Amino acid sequence: MKAAVYYENGPPSVFKYEDVEDPACLPEGIVIEVGAVSIEGGDTLNRARGELASRPHIVGYQAAGTIIEVGEKVTDLKPGQRVTTVNFAGSHAEKRSVFARTAWAIPDSMDIRTAAAIPVPFGTAHDCLFEFGRLQKGETVLVQAGAGAVGLAAIQLAKRAGATVIATASSDDRLEKLREYGMDHGINYRTQDLVAEVKRLTDNQGVNLVVDPVGGSTLQKSVLSLGYRGRISMVGQAGREEMKLDVSTMMAGNQSLSGVFLGAEIFTDRVHNNIQKMIEEIAKGELKVVLDKNFALKDAAAAHEFIESRKAFGRVTLTP
Repeated sequence: MKAAVYYENGPPSVFKYEDVEDPACLPEGIVIEVGAVSIEGGDTLNRARGELASRPHIVGYQAAGTIIEVGEKVTDLKPGQRVTTVNFAGSHAEKRSVFARTAWAIPDSMDIRTAAAIPVPFGTAHDCLFEFGRLQKGETVLVQAGAGAVGLAAIQLAKRAGATVIATASSDDRLEKLREYGMDHGINYRTQDLVAEVKRLTDNQGVNLVVDPVGGSTLQKSVLSLGYRGRISMVGQAGREEMKLDVSTMMAGNQSLSGVFLGAEIFTDRVHNNIQKMIEEIAKGELKVVLDKNFALKDAAAAHEFIESRKAFGRVTLTP
């Protein structure tokens, strides 16, 4: 099969488009013919500095496609079925092997690019808001990087739950687009003082919850935006900055910070069932997957470059 591989960490230019061996099917797993790859923020970080499981290495968490092989211990999936999948690597290829537990059936009518972009962003956003963020109806949530896939999912889920949603983005145009997904107030982090604007919008009370996929210096601003008993769900390092955090203000406000990593609980019934439910809600039009550009698999380097330019609104995908 063909795959976008690399032999060492580095910029997008490390990608090579090569023939590699087809993946083996595990007894508890499946192999799919990939129809679409959703490039995750973690994929770009892993390419830049993550450990290589093999050389050549195939990066990538998410891909959707059609099952072509089923392991002997798998009873709930069958060849020919369309699924969306998650694994810790291997998405940037024409075929991939995953555990059946991290595959979700998708409706025949669902667009394959849409399906590929569901599990990680929506599963992560839901955990940030509810499992770890304990969001309640009537509370106010700040979503950092609202134009990213996790941000767009979090805005929709929070608004549906009855929260007031504040979101940040890098331009007024992006903020205007976010309104159709449920954002109540937008902050342009390039031209506005984020913390001062949060205080103004909340009558100097601060927010109840922050979803922060950026980290770095943005995380400090998230801390300073919290109200009494406020919570932060820290879920990524999209800012690619070193984490330096002063938490001295948090104790007096009885505030808390939780790290959120969906992969740590991806095999649990809770996460599996939650993602399957959101797939069904997306199929009904109750939630929306936002997609940006699509690239050919052979152009994985260009796709990663586009993501790192921070021009994307929603998910960027690859198709073999």
